[in-house]
Amino acid sequence: MIKEREQKKPFVWLIGNYAAELKFLLTTLLLLCTFVTFFQFIPSRFSISASDLRVCISRVSQVITPTPPSSISHLTTTNTTTTLSPPPPPPPSPSQEKLLPNGILKRVFNPYGSAAYNFVNMGAYRGGLKTFAIIGISSKPLHVYSKPTYECHWEQNINPNDTTTNMSKPMSTVGYKILPDWGYGRVYTVVIVNCTFSEPINNDNKGGKLILYASTSGGGDTNFNTTDKFEVLTEQPGTLDVSVFTSKPKYDYFYCGSSLFGNLSPQRIREWIAYHVKFFGPSSHFVIHDAGGVHEKVLEVLKPWMDLGYVTLQDIRDQERFDGYYHNQFMVLNDCLHRYKFMGKWMFFFDVDEYIYVPPKSTIKTVLDSLQEYNQFTIEQMPMSNKLCHTDDYGKSYRKWGFEKLVYKDIKQGIWRDRKYAVQPRNLYATGIHMSENLEGKTTHKTEGKIKYFHYHGSIAERKETCKVFKNSTKFTYDETPYELDTTLRGIAGVIKKFELKMIGSTLQKTRQ
Repeated sequence: MIKEREQKKPFVWLIGNYAAELKFLLTTLLLLCTFVTFFQFIPSRFSISASDLRVCISRVSQVITPTPPSSISHLTTTNTTTTLSPPPPPPPSPSQEKLLPNGILKRVFNPYGSAAYNFVNMGAYRGGLKTFAIIGISSKPLHVYSKPTYECHWEQNINPNDTTTNMSKPMSTVGYKILPDWGYGRVYTVVIVNCTFSEPINNDNKGGKLILYASTSGGGDTNFNTTDKFEVLTEQPGTLDVSVFTSKPKYDYFYCGSSLFGNLSPQRIREWIAYHVKFFGPSSHFVIHDAGGVHEKVLEVLKPWMDLGYVTLQDIRDQERFDGYYHNQFMVLNDCLHRYKFMGKWMFFFDVDEYIYVPPKSTIKTVLDSLQEYNQFTIEQMPMSNKLCHTDDYGKSYRKWGFEKLVYKDIKQGIWRDRKYAVQPRNLYATGIHMSENLEGKTTHKTEGKIKYFHYHGSIAERKETCKVFKNSTKFTYDETPYELDTTLRGIAGVIKKFELKMIGSTLQKTRQ
């Protein structure tokens, strides 16, 4: 009898411990048999394969595995304590259309998401003791069709143990906005917010932060005046150097470059930087903005000049996330203006396929001294062909530098040529690509005979030999465009090559297109 009980125990134990699983299995088998019986009465045009049946059975028999704690969202871990943070609030329930008592069907419009950011901040900089400039981009339709507003607050650092600290409320002022991109913006337009306070800010040098309140003022949805508050600038205690606003600039000549993008030629960049370091001299500095164009070979060309302190390279590739005009060129140039406005006496704006030139017996210093009364001047363009070369270079053009072999100038009359420009940056509020419209003081365009620039449009992204057509004429017409021979820069190519060799050695001698 005892043996019989012992023999029954395993079976009883099995039933007791797996009752739920056995019940589930029996129920599944019952349902399966029901389906099989049902399928016999389905028309023959409907069929189910054995493989489909196996898949069905395998899915039913799978064991459901509980989600491990590490995969649960909204989980917050602090030291050794793990807490479950509340999930984000659900979106509001959509409104429903309804029939009004007067018989009119009331339609509804349910908004979701956001098409563009209210403000994307690139940088904020002091313009003096009382003034700041905030550089960014914002939704273009918001500014074209609405009237967004800005308010600037300065929050001073408070030391509760310092009885001399001013405990007054944060200072505030209305932000004056400037839209410098001439309507060229796309999804985003460039916005410069000028914050000018009624008295000096952080005069005791105890530090603080600048806060911007950006309000849509009903733009986008007239039911709401959405205001975003965010910190744009922090000054640590003891870091404000007020002498920079009145002292002599570190450099005589400062270059702010546009966004570089595409598959640029390292050889053309090599020629351009060597030429302009020689042209502007030791009291000059160049800021290059990489929007994707400074690939490994271009970096190799810039690095020697970076090591010598002539070039600052900034990686701005993240701005490509925001659809503004021409790789956000206006924003980048305005950021450079305000970031370095106290670093250079004169600031130049032109591109890396353009070469500044002054006539013989002149220097850049003598020319700018003659233009000292102006806070801005524009520079005349000499448009050069990017494919026409002289027959003297046939068979050996690959050994020549770009500005050395591209010697034919477009002389078509009666058309407008874009100009580039230079400014005394301390007098500017904002800037553009071809000139600034937001400055104090005078501007002159009468610089012919004093200074000009040679423009080799389309040559900078050419990674092959540029000479496509060779001519042995001083004047001719090609593709309905008149050209004439101009060897101005060709004549100084040797000087530039020797200068490069002297400054950085032979490190770039093997640079290719």
